[in-house]
Amino acid sequence: MNTIKVKAPAKINLTLDVIRRRSDGYHDLKMIMQTIDIYDELTITETGASNIELVMAKELPEKLAPEDNLVYKAAKLMQETYSLPGGFSIHLEKNIPAAAGLAGGSSDCAATLLGINELFELHLSKETLCELGVTLGADVPFCIHKGTMLAEGIGEILTPLPNLAPLWVVLLKPLISVSTAEVFGNLNLRYLFSHPDTKLAIDAIAHRDYVSLGQNLENVLEFVTIEKYPLLADLKEFLLQSGALGALMSGSGPTVYGLFRDETLARIALKTAESKYDSCEYFLCKTQIPENES
Repeated sequence: MNTIKVKAPAKINLTLDVIRRRSDGYHDLKMIMQTIDIYDELTITETGASNIELVMAKELPEKLAPEDNLVYKAAKLMQETYSLPGGFSIHLEKNIPAAAGLAGGSSDCAATLLGINELFELHLSKETLCELGVTLGADVPFCIHKGTMLAEGIGEILTPLPNLAPLWVVLLKPLISVSTAEVFGNLNLRYLFSHPDTKLAIDAIAHRDYVSLGQNLENVLEFVTIEKYPLLADLKEFLLQSGALGALMSGSGPTVYGLFRDETLARIALKTAESKYDSCEYFLCKTQIPENES
């Protein structure tokens, strides 16, 4: 049997701005997204049977039926679109926290598309895979490309940015789950009096001015999520006091991260957080350049 293993890395938002609510109910966004080196791992095996089997080493908090999982949906889409012979057995090893603002589900979906493309030697371009992926989730195209990107529209219009040099990232994920739909539903654009300076953040990345970048991390969804969960503001302040260049909530939350240039400071911050906050998951990772560009 043919088998392939694919890594699915998480992402963080360096900025996230909501421009307007669209007539279709979605929102137009403008955000800078960055891959980090914490991964889920998928093992995809071609089988002789026609069905798709998804096995997870760790159950998700929302306890989705397998056919509702984005991995299953991506495999089914590839199977039907390209009339693939046989089905798949997919084993998903979860390391990225679920419902955390880190695009774990979207990255798993992207990895499934990439893995099946390689397993069956379909030679589909990333652009073609993105066209398929965006029908399953707005973050999927970014998770296919990875790296440092400006994302617009609902997240599917991507502009590559200069690669962010490897910086240390301390992730603090409170043991709560946040509904993205609920956060956007409670966002009142008329009362957003502060927006990210996306151009300034892009210039800081281009000039490797990471002090300026840290000072200009901003996410308008914090106005909703932090109001409901004030602990997130405390976590941000803790990371800044621990020497982070900047701290921000990723996506709709609840994960908060700090960017560090100094590994020692990052490790001290992580260890201190472990003793100070007993209601969090803790991770130390780095920003990542796509493998084919490193």
